[in-house]
This record gives sequence, C-alpha cells and structure tokens, in this order.
Amino acid sequence: MTTVVVADDQELVRSGLELLLTGRGIDVVATAADGRDAVDQALRHRPEVVLMDIRMPVLDGIAATRELVARGSESRVLVLTTYDVDRYVYEALSAGAAGFLLKATPPDRLVEGVHTVAAGEALLAPTLTRRLIEEHVRRPAPHPGVPPALGALTERELEVLGLIARGLANDEIAAALVVSAATVKTHVNRVIAKLGGPSRAQLVVLAYETGLVRPGEALTDPPAASGPPGSRGAASPG
Repeated sequence: MTTVVVADDQELVRSGLELLLTGRGIDVVATAADGRDAVDQALRHRPEVVLMDIRMPVLDGIAATRELVARGSESRVLVLTTYDVDRYVYEALSAGAAGFLLKATPPDRLVEGVHTVAAGEALLAPTLTRRLIEEHVRRPAPHPGVPPALGALTERELEVLGLIARGLANDEIAAALVVSAATVKTHVNRVIAKLGGPSRAQLVVLAYETGLVRPGEALTDPPAASGPPGSRGAASPG
C-alpha cells in the first residue's frame, strides 16, 4: 500500500485529501499544517510520497522540499498548487520535487499521480511544464557542443535526457529510440548518477537551463546543444 503524508495549511483541504486517498486504498500516515511539520512527519514516517502545498506558514513547501532532499529523505514530493504557471512551482522542481499537480485536478488523476510518483516517475504535464519553463528559464547562450554541465554524458544519454525534458515517460522514450524499456531505465539511472543524483524533475530543469532543450521546441526537434557532428568530443555512444 502506498504511504503518503499530506501537507497543507488549510484543514479542509487536508481532511479532504486524506478522505479521498484513504478511500482509494492509499495509506495517509500523517498530515501537516506547515512546512516544518511536513519535514518532521516525512522524516518520522518515511512515506513514499509527500503531497506538499507551496504556500504554508513556518516553512513554505519549497524550503521544506529542499530540506527533505538535503537530509537524504527518500520520500518523493508531489507539489499541489492552485496555479498552473507559478514561479514557486519551478522553484519547487529545482529544489527536488518529483512533480506537480493542480489542486483542481480530478480525484482519479490525483490518485494516479500519487502512484506514478511513488513508482519513481516524474509527474510533469508536458504542456504545463513547457509554459512554466518558458516563463521562468532564461534562454541560455548557444553552445558549440555539449554544455559543460552535461559533458560526462554519452551521446545516447544526451538523447535520453532531451526526451525526458520533453515530458516523455520511459516507455515512450523506448519507442522513440527503438530500444527496450529496460535499456532506457539503465540510461536514465546512469544520467542521474553522472549528474550527482538529481530527481527526474530536476533533470527537466537542468536540460532547459543548460540549453540542451530550448523552450518552444517541438518533440521531433533535435536537442539544441547537439552541435555539428563530432562536437561531442570524447563522448562515446550509449
């Protein structure tokens, strides 16, 4: 059974979410009315998912997410927000949140989102993510090859990262690259390890911030930082 901590400063929202989730077979192990309590409850109960409101007293949801990541918590943070384009959501993703949903999300979608995040996937609606990135990430200067921050990645790993940034799940990446889902999972794990262990959501932010993917690019566009043939230097095929 998936375990969850619900953090929201409105009692009505907390109780409503708890009632909804428990009614769908999800174990709400604790609730919290502020970010500090959310951190404490997450560290105490070690839930698979923390449903985290952004605007809370004492410690906001962004700071709480950042602290959980810094303290090595394995709980995955799913941000709930009232607005689909909000700088706080971008900051939460940068802090290590696994994804975000609107508070107006239908119940079935919310439950599905909790299970998705608990399974280790990022929950990033491609259209909302694109709007968010375009609003809050400054377009980096063009690179002649691979951005320095991504220099440790092989060519195939860069391809995988670019597809992650465009909102594709592992099975969709496998179909796009004509490889198995297991191979994609291996590439994703290597990308995360080489880049210092960021969450999948943080990979999306990094891909845009470094210019690997540019705001407004179509799914079929090549990564902007791919450069001319041979520009990847010593990177080997993945």
